[in-house]
This record gives sequence, structure tokens and C-alpha cells, in this order.
Amino acid sequence: MSKVTVVGAGNVGATVANVLAHKDLVKEVVLLDIKGDLARGKALDSWQQASIDYYSTYLKGTDDYKDTANSDIVVITAGIPRKPGMSRDDLISTNAKIVTAVTKSIMEHSKNPIIIVVSNPLDVMTYAAYKASGLDASRVFGMAGILDTARYRAFLATALDVSPKDIQAVLMGGHGDTMVPLPRYTTVAGIPVTELIDEKDLDAIVDRTKVGGGELVKLMGTSAWYAPGAAAAQMVEAILKNENRIFPCCAMLNGQYGVKGLFLGVPVKLGKAGIEQIIELKLNKEEMHLLEESAGHVRSVMDVFKNMDI
Repeated sequence: MSKVTVVGAGNVGATVANVLAHKDLVKEVVLLDIKGDLARGKALDSWQQASIDYYSTYLKGTDDYKDTANSDIVVITAGIPRKPGMSRDDLISTNAKIVTAVTKSIMEHSKNPIIIVVSNPLDVMTYAAYKASGLDASRVFGMAGILDTARYRAFLATALDVSPKDIQAVLMGGHGDTMVPLPRYTTVAGIPVTELIDEKDLDAIVDRTKVGGGELVKLMGTSAWYAPGAAAAQMVEAILKNENRIFPCCAMLNGQYGVKGLFLGVPVKLGKAGIEQIIELKLNKEEMHLLEESAGHVRSVMDVFKNMDI
């Protein structure tokens, strides 16, 4: 059976590990953190939950990268979280160094893993992991779109008083305020959402989705973890089960949507090799303009990273 490592035993990382254990997909989940006892404690707590919630996945906490040897998939959540008033861009200098060091340490013990990045600022941290790993871009990508669409779908489900299970949606672009929700590709049980809600209310939901992470930071004083953790675990599940799920993920573009050499949120097919295919939607002029604006913002943050010369 497969082995999954989660780096970072904070709220998000611990949630990824716990959700994965409940899915009972893998023999072992390794939870690694620089605070070894924190990782050991959270892993032990989840392992003691196994007989109650009926799963067999063993969870091991550690601060030693040797324990991550031969991991099939690695989820990187390590880094400092956002604080109130802090933008994702403010995080770049600290988290870029952390993600780069983590990735290099992982690669010393696992030959060809798939790496899923959750650390912020997401788009640039995914590039940092890609650069440090030396892996093909199909094996290094970021978790953002699944979380963003989950927030969008939750807000729509509340407004329409329907089950979120019936809502399908696509968002593109950078993770954060410049994301590009696509109401034209949003449906409720196959019904275009524009037939069920007026434009003003839909625009308000789109705007709320764009600042969805910031809303939670203001409420709790730190970043969210239940939905982000579940979103990363869903990506792991799609890969391990070779489901070829269509998810919006932060992927390296090489000409798609007119963008080259940049990690950006786009719909992809996710299977056992990682990103099996990048799907190009036929965007209209307004949607394409918004995507270009988002790409420009990501590129400006990327320039900050490149100037750091890590």
C-alpha cells in the first residue's frame, strides 16, 4: 500500500493527516514537523481514534526526514500562517525558505514523489517546491482551487437553500483576492446557476469568495484548516485511486491560456501520475481579461521570490 507524508503538524497538516486516515486509503501517514513532539502527539491522538472511527491507517509523528523515505505523495503545509491584516504576499520571504528547505529534505529520501503544496502564498510556493525538487511539473502542484470552489459552493448552497453536493463550479487564477470565479461554468444539478439567482446576489457571493480566506482569518485570528485540510486530502485520494477527477489546481502553464512559466489555478485531470492533463476552457473576453490580471499579480509576487535568489 501507498505511503503519504504530510509536512507541518499545524492545524492544516494535522487535518490532512486525520482526513486521510479516515479514508483508509494508505498503510501509513507520516506527520512531520520541526516540533517533533507536536507531530508525535497529533499522530498518536489520531491513531487512538482509529478503533472508534474504524480505519486501519497508521499515523506516525516525527521530526526526522528519514521516516518519510519512499513516500508516494507528500503534502507540504509547512510555513507561518496568516495573521489579521497580513496579506499572502507578506508571507513570501519566510515561507519560501521553509518550502525550499522542506522540499530538498524530502527529495533526499524519496526518489519520485508527487508533491502537493498548501503553503501560502500558494502559487509562488508551488513554484519554489517545483524548483527545489527537480521533478516534472506534472508531479508538483498546489491546492487552492478545490478550497476556493468549496467556499463558493458553500455560499451558493446557503443562498439557494440547496445541498452543496449538487453544486459544480470552476474557479481559476491565483489563490486569493485575484481569483477568477466563473459563474458561466457554475451549475446546480446541471441547471445554470444564473437561472436560479439574480446577478446582484451572485456578484456578492463571488466577491465574498475572493476574500473567503481573509474572512476566516478575521473571525479566528488565524488561517482556516478544516476545509483546506479536506481539500488536500481529496487530491491525495484522486491520485491514489487514479480517479482522473477534474479539479481546479495550481499548475505550471506552458502556453495554455496564453501564460508561460507560471503556476496558476486551472482545471486539470488528476490521476496516478499527478496532473494527467491541463484542460483549456474557452473563456470569453471578460473572463480572459480577469485571468490575465490574476496572472499579472502572481507574476509580480514571483518576481519578489526570484529576487530573493534562494
